[in-house]
Amino acid sequence: MTATVADAPASAARPVSVARGYRFELVKLLSQWRVRLLVLACWLAPALFVAAVSQQSSLPVDTLFGRWMNATGWAGSLVMLGFAGTYALPLLTSLIAGDVFASEDRLGTWRHLLVAVRSPRRIFVAKALASLTVILVLVAGLVASSAIGGVVAVGNRELVGLDGHLLAPADAAGKVLLAWVCVLAPSLALAAIGLLGSVAFGRSPMGLLLPIVVALAMQLVQMLPVPAAVRLALPSYAFIAWNGLFTSPAQLGPLMIGIVVSLVWAVAATALAYLLFLRRDFTNLTHDGSGRRAITTGLLPLVGLFAVTAAVVPTATGATGSGIEQDKVQSSVATAFAHLYRLQTRQLNRPDVTEAQLRATAACNKGDGQVAPQGPGNDWRCVVSWHLPDVEAAGTAIYQLDVTADGRFVADGDGPKEVNGYFQVRTPAGDAPNPLWQFDGNVELLPTTPKG
Repeated sequence: MTATVADAPASAARPVSVARGYRFELVKLLSQWRVRLLVLACWLAPALFVAAVSQQSSLPVDTLFGRWMNATGWAGSLVMLGFAGTYALPLLTSLIAGDVFASEDRLGTWRHLLVAVRSPRRIFVAKALASLTVILVLVAGLVASSAIGGVVAVGNRELVGLDGHLLAPADAAGKVLLAWVCVLAPSLALAAIGLLGSVAFGRSPMGLLLPIVVALAMQLVQMLPVPAAVRLALPSYAFIAWNGLFTSPAQLGPLMIGIVVSLVWAVAATALAYLLFLRRDFTNLTHDGSGRRAITTGLLPLVGLFAVTAAVVPTATGATGSGIEQDKVQSSVATAFAHLYRLQTRQLNRPDVTEAQLRATAACNKGDGQVAPQGPGNDWRCVVSWHLPDVEAAGTAIYQLDVTADGRFVADGDGPKEVNGYFQVRTPAGDAPNPLWQFDGNVELLPTTPKG
């Protein structure tokens, strides 16, 4: 009898398992009207948006792959991906991960939760896993909805890559899915920063806003003409680097660096949030976070991590300067022109010609030759030359280029109008602008040859 009575308190004091805590936290999240509304919006809104825009005569040509939205259904999902990386994913991580701990502070339920679970460590793990699950559900909705909306509205057709080569529908579908998978890494980094803010700032709205503020700051850095090493050292670059999947061969170097950096940030921010959570005084019902502790334990280690990665990237890759150099621009423009020339030839029902027969080259300068041909700017000018079989004279075409700091460029045809002027061509999806009139491209920021 004594043994039975002694065993009862020991059994009652046993902490709740992580699995039960996870299910409890997941139910709590999904029971909130705000989260349910987000799930509904992510699973429905992208399909409606992509389907509606794809039917318009005026397309979002300033957005990557936007000019192809009425040619293939897969372009719409990539347009949605660009929007998500800039706006939607930072917002979603803020609303989910940035509030998962702060909500307990607002409701004053920490003591009840600790009594029920009896393990701060398991509470942290359960909340982190539950918020991650909801974020994955939201991202899955964005992927499925945008892809289905595009394919239903436009069709499962070939996609023009960033270097002008055509991707078969199956290949396009696989790379679109892979691109979405790649942006999970920076999304995890922002979610971890949200956990850190939620723990560090308590009921303060700063915890909720932290992922958005950090994402906007990183996007601002990406827009500035900073060295490529600094650009690659930020998790936000992985929201851009998926572009390299749509060239041939794929530009995987920047993408892999972006994913690794993002995962390192995710682990570091989660570990910092965990340490702060375990050191917290749960007896203080008016906890609004400690500004000094948030800076010393949260902000400074992440700044140090950024400094380390910014120093490691150039050493490991040989990246110097902006990464935008004359030879790279010329190669990218010539390659894209050759591929798109073949596409134009097919659309105009002319005899086919291969890239090897065209032997396309480009001669580019910046600022009419008055400045060094490197770095971003809208003052790049390229003269493309190519050859046709049994024709001695080489053809030439002029393009004005606007090269952004992240390596993306838009080439605008400047004559002759018979080659790169604006006129309509016949495509399987209907009439479309001449593919050589304006096209997008990408310059890889890393050295294209091994260092040394």
